[in-house]
Amino acid sequence: METGSGQDTESVAGEPVWIGLPPGLLRMRRLLLVVWLGLIALALGGLLWLFAGPAWAAIALLPVAAIAWGWVMVGRNWASWRYAERADDLLISRGVLWREETVVPYGRMQLVEVTSGPVERHFGLASVQLHTAAAATDATIPGLNPAEAERLRDRLTELGEARSAGL
Repeated sequence: METGSGQDTESVAGEPVWIGLPPGLLRMRRLLLVVWLGLIALALGGLLWLFAGPAWAAIALLPVAAIAWGWVMVGRNWASWRYAERADDLLISRGVLWREETVVPYGRMQLVEVTSGPVERHFGLASVQLHTAAAATDATIPGLNPAEAERLRDRLTELGEARSAGL
């Protein structure tokens, strides 16, 4: 899945053109998973080895198993995220077991922010946060390339201003 330019918002069959998240987000989340659970496994194994003996240190394999399980789950979660720009609204779809699709009408958007924390900046990623008139429909698109996030922010702001002018 690649991030798109958002130029063609409708496919031939009238369905929206879905855009997936870039692979940099997957790499970042998997690295964080390995680092944090790896540190927990080392600390747990070391402490159990010192205070309870080598047989108890085998319990430290549980975080290692969690890394393997988490690796797969992070990949499935990443693959489930997508968004589509339509004529009157933005669709955001996500979820593995429970699919959730958020529809954000352009005219209801009050604020569109691009944020990027230190880890996201290191991986060259940014998130777009949408704030609407109803807090329940606020939405976030995580892990976009900064240029795509800025393009999306500018486009959504422009469309939001055009749609809310008639209110």
